[in-house]
Amino acid sequence: MATIEPADDFDPEKDAETLQEAMQGWGTEEAPIIEVLANRSNSQRVELASQFKTMFGDDLLERLKDELKGDFEETVLALMTPPVEYQARCLKAAMAGAGTCEDVLIEIMCTKNNTEMEELKSVYSELYEGDSLEDDIENETSGHFKRLLVSLCNAQREDGEEDDVDEDLAEEDAREIYEAGEGQRGTDESKFNSVLALRSFAHLRKVFDKYNDLAGQSIDNMIDEECEGSVEDGYLAIVSCVRNLPGFFAKRINDACKGIGTDDTTLIRCIVSRSEIDLVQVKEVFESRYGRTMAEAVADECGGDYKNMLLAIVKD
Repeated sequence: MATIEPADDFDPEKDAETLQEAMQGWGTEEAPIIEVLANRSNSQRVELASQFKTMFGDDLLERLKDELKGDFEETVLALMTPPVEYQARCLKAAMAGAGTCEDVLIEIMCTKNNTEMEELKSVYSELYEGDSLEDDIENETSGHFKRLLVSLCNAQREDGEEDDVDEDLAEEDAREIYEAGEGQRGTDESKFNSVLALRSFAHLRKVFDKYNDLAGQSIDNMIDEECEGSVEDGYLAIVSCVRNLPGFFAKRINDACKGIGTDDTTLIRCIVSRSEIDLVQVKEVFESRYGRTMAEAVADECGGDYKNMLLAIVKD
């Protein structure tokens, strides 16, 4: 369930006037901006931006950039960007310049179904003048991690529900993973790829059960023992998503809030990207696992208008 639903009484002209008044004159009134943007769906915000330009001859995003700053600005711009475009921009930024932010690639690439992946590739190419997401991944990553991401980028994951799972094939896959990992000296990651990147989530849940029966330990433990680096993180992300997708994002948000300092970009990306999908479930898992509400975590880790905006999105 989403924390942000389309507003029933949506009036783009009234909202445009509210934002214009908030940004006029000396200083900016952030509260009306939060009230409007955190209570409209993304499609409504896009319509609002169009109405704002019609009424005032100004690009709303550019005005917001001029008026806001820091993490609050980043959150607002994330809200104003269509979701697939936002994630495409996050991927491009993760691969820009020296070094690559592998955790961003994992978070986005490992959580997409086939339809979502095809849309993401299309939008990425449109945004970046024909650049191919797959080509950029191949250029910016290497080894088994690159092979995993390219497999996911091909969007060939099988369909299927729990009732469609072939028990014999699941057992065969579990045995092949065992033999490719702890059942031999060294690790054959190609077999992990062929199962984790291509089988349906329902099938993989059965494979994980069969693996536990066969090996006497969870597939998570095996991956932790047999793999390392970004490919290990990618495999574990897929396992987490297969078991509980909201749980994957709950962990991402908790990790962003742990330790000294806050990973604000990850916090913003996860909260905004799930706000119209399943943030209610993410909040439930978060509280159950970590002993505090997501709102309490945000209040502890963030401040000012940035904190107020995230709390308005989380809605606790």
